[in-house]
Amino acid sequence: MRGGGNSGRNGGDSGADGAGGTGGGRDSDTGGDSDAGPGVPGGDTRTRTRVHVVSDVHGNSRDLATAGDGADALICLGDLVLFLDYADHSRGIFPDLFGEENADRIVELRTARRFDEARELGRALWAALATDRDTAIESAVRRQYAEMFAVLPNPTYATYGNVDIPALWPEYAGPGTTVLDGERVEIGGRVFGFVGGGLRTPMRTPYEISDEEYAAKVERLGEVDVLCSHIPPEVPELTYDTVARRFERGSRALLDAIHRTRPRYALFGHVHQPLAPRMRVGSTECVNVGHFASTGRPWAMEW
Repeated sequence: MRGGGNSGRNGGDSGADGAGGTGGGRDSDTGGDSDAGPGVPGGDTRTRTRVHVVSDVHGNSRDLATAGDGADALICLGDLVLFLDYADHSRGIFPDLFGEENADRIVELRTARRFDEARELGRALWAALATDRDTAIESAVRRQYAEMFAVLPNPTYATYGNVDIPALWPEYAGPGTTVLDGERVEIGGRVFGFVGGGLRTPMRTPYEISDEEYAAKVERLGEVDVLCSHIPPEVPELTYDTVARRFERGSRALLDAIHRTRPRYALFGHVHQPLAPRMRVGSTECVNVGHFASTGRPWAMEW
């Protein structure tokens, strides 16, 4: 991480926000906010702030260890846990416990939206396992959390994904990691609001909550410059996964907040292969920051 400084909120921001790797350069999308600074034609003499953003880490601790390189702060939008890798069925807690063949089968059932059959298969597999289900899962999750929280840089601002277990985070988050859910923080003069978790689905992942509970967290944020969440707002182009060939759940409350408060950015993950990775909703730039588990590269913003 590099040392950074704060500037005034909103007014007179200068910089470029875009997608990119660590340690300098973005691959695309330069521009956005830009003002010429005083004293130097076409330049800006104020201190700039750079933030890297990741989501859907799913066990990729190797790349997570360098995700904050060159930035003033790292933001993590959740899903640290890898329960089952839909691209590589040999990876994750499920195949570790039940083998790749059973992982193949359950992915096939879930992709076909045959959720009742998938649950029946899961019940049969758990019944045949010598270890209690909750004990086995918690033990595996703890191993993953110990590895991933240990490599988070200082400072990191994080919120939960739908596959995370919030009750375990206080045991592993170090003093340089701030966990936020329905809360705000100022970074470099901009106010960032965080909403963790997902909405209830037939998948029944660990941190799914009701629409009402989720909306209450969004409401608590008020007006922010950057709205950070794990799941996207409820926009078809942002919620459709082109590989899974299904719509994931997005939040109507997030979409309403975008229309009402008009943040500069809405950042999120959850949908691994979105139909539209980036689009404008009104004056807000909505950005899926990427499936970090597969890309290993953070999304960068600088102002």
